[in-house]
Amino acid sequence: MAEPPSGVQREFPLARLTTIRTGGAGEYFARPRSIAALERLLAWAAQERLEVGVVGSGSNLLVADEGVRGLVLKLDGELSTIELDGIAGDRLLCGGGARLPAVSAAAARAGLSGIEFGVNIPGTVGGAVRMNANAYGGSLAEVLEWVEVVSGAGTERRTAPQLGFEYRHSNLRCGEVVARARFRLTPAPQEQVKATLALLRERRREAQPSGIKTFGSTFKNPDDPRAEGLSAGQLLDAAGCRGLRVGGARFSDKHANFVENEGAASTADVIALMAAGRERVRERFGVALEPEVQTLGAVALPADWRSR
Repeated sequence: MAEPPSGVQREFPLARLTTIRTGGAGEYFARPRSIAALERLLAWAAQERLEVGVVGSGSNLLVADEGVRGLVLKLDGELSTIELDGIAGDRLLCGGGARLPAVSAAAARAGLSGIEFGVNIPGTVGGAVRMNANAYGGSLAEVLEWVEVVSGAGTERRTAPQLGFEYRHSNLRCGEVVARARFRLTPAPQEQVKATLALLRERRREAQPSGIKTFGSTFKNPDDPRAEGLSAGQLLDAAGCRGLRVGGARFSDKHANFVENEGAASTADVIALMAAGRERVRERFGVALEPEVQTLGAVALPADWRSR
């Protein structure tokens, strides 16, 4: 095997980079700080036929308890910055590693509207693009202008229509990393945008657990007519899942669609708890909830969970 590029660490503990705090170590780990560094890492991984994974904010991410083979990346430096871009002053240029709540706050300070919904999405720009993040009636696809995607073959710019956006999905493939993204927003009074952010933050504080090790929103809201318009959290609550425990993992007492790590949970505990909650909802309502789960490593998810 060729010598890894500078900065690559071996057997890096990945649990600390996730919000649920479960999982093992990454075989190789690096924090690229520029597109050039990211290109070198991905070219090396392609040459050595290594799988590539990316950790953003670590929410909705399950790392295999046995660890992760291949190269795991966390974008840093200029790949996590946020800056105004464009002559009109209505664009934000963001690194793929920039946190979405920080992007929303930066837009508000600049008097730009359109990405307020991101203030309560605990992820990065790259992860939000990959999953076409949406909340509170807003979605990334509506404001994204273009992205720069890096792979083992180099860097390519793609417009939003080229990303094949669907509900919580894009056509980005494994080994493709969003290095930068540009958003086209709408000028608006600064205080108005800030007031919207404050309102959304308060709604989150009232409805969702905080200050603990939590996985984040666990299941997607279903479009199955048998759900009768109920959200995933409402279905889980009605099926008796609030506070349900498996090992060190449990569904939150505050919001049944949030999984908490009570201290010593494993990824296997989280999966078993999700399976138990999903089965309760299926038995009571006939609705098969689709997990909102990203994985790193050989995480053993039931076959019928993978809709894509």
